[in-house]
Amino acid sequence: MPETTPPTPDPGDWLAFHVFYAASPRPMLLQCVRPLTDALTEEGLLAGYFFINYWLEGPHVRLRLKPSSPAAARQVHERAEQAIAEFLRRRPALYEVKGGFLAELYNTLFELEYPAEQRDRLLGPDGRMRLRANNSFSLEPYEPEYGKYGGPAGVELAEWHFQRSSDLVIEAARTMNLHLRTVVLGLAAQLMMTMSGCFLREDAELLAFLDRYHAFWNGAFEGTNYTARDGYDRAYGTMDASLPTRFQVIRTAVGADAPDALPSFLRAWAVHCLELRERVLELTARGALVFRSWDGTRDLPVTDPAQALPMLLSPYLHMTNNRLSVTVRDEAYLSYVLARALREPQPAAAP
Repeated sequence: MPETTPPTPDPGDWLAFHVFYAASPRPMLLQCVRPLTDALTEEGLLAGYFFINYWLEGPHVRLRLKPSSPAAARQVHERAEQAIAEFLRRRPALYEVKGGFLAELYNTLFELEYPAEQRDRLLGPDGRMRLRANNSFSLEPYEPEYGKYGGPAGVELAEWHFQRSSDLVIEAARTMNLHLRTVVLGLAAQLMMTMSGCFLREDAELLAFLDRYHAFWNGAFEGTNYTARDGYDRAYGTMDASLPTRFQVIRTAVGADAPDALPSFLRAWAVHCLELRERVLELTARGALVFRSWDGTRDLPVTDPAQALPMLLSPYLHMTNNRLSVTVRDEAYLSYVLARALREPQPAAAP
């Protein structure tokens, strides 16, 4: 009889660890998350992972791990707990979020994003958002955002993409000076232009998207001081003069499906984003993407690529910026910068 390959076991359910760490996530990513996920993957125990930064109940990293099979779930769970506990013991965060700017920011986000009826379970005795203990962690339910990403098929695609985005950010944390604001903003701007240029090929649709993206993040926090148009033009004028030219180079390369023309770190990202776009188009053609209306009252099947691509591009961009710890104010500013750079073409230059 011919030999047969045994079937691959179905992956286990996602595990979601919330690690409350009031400091830069860089040490955790490099000294805990990367070694843990590399080891579990090499041992055949892990089918996927990703992380996001979040603020609810205090600043924390949400680490999602997908065991390679139900049988591997217990070992993944135990290994993750051991690695996280050891990291927090060895490298605790020293800052406490009890007052000042960050505490006010998190409470503003809390009030803006959570309706009054959903706040009670998260309020402390003082009527403000409850804060978890710094340097603590817990296993929490994994709650995919089906309405935002297009249903089960869209969430599965997003999870695949989120691992690539997480890999990129962790590698950037290892090799770049991401503690410098100028470096983070420069990197985020180039990644945003690469992805948005891969998804939206026509100048008019790309500019319309960037204008909407800017308006959303600027308007989402209207009435607060966390976004501000004041100074955008002045700040744009002080930017490195080569940046608008670089944006045009990126736009031209990805628009022509020629990622080889880009520097290596952008080239790999462009190749991924072009594949991601094709997967979105395939799901759209199959009618597999079903979103939820903003008011949560109805499903919205989307079969038109002109709708599906910008609908997914927006949260994809935002979550990569989230992993880079780019603020809402920065997202509003960067989308303005990218749109202005496209409206003011520069002389062609080598990448």
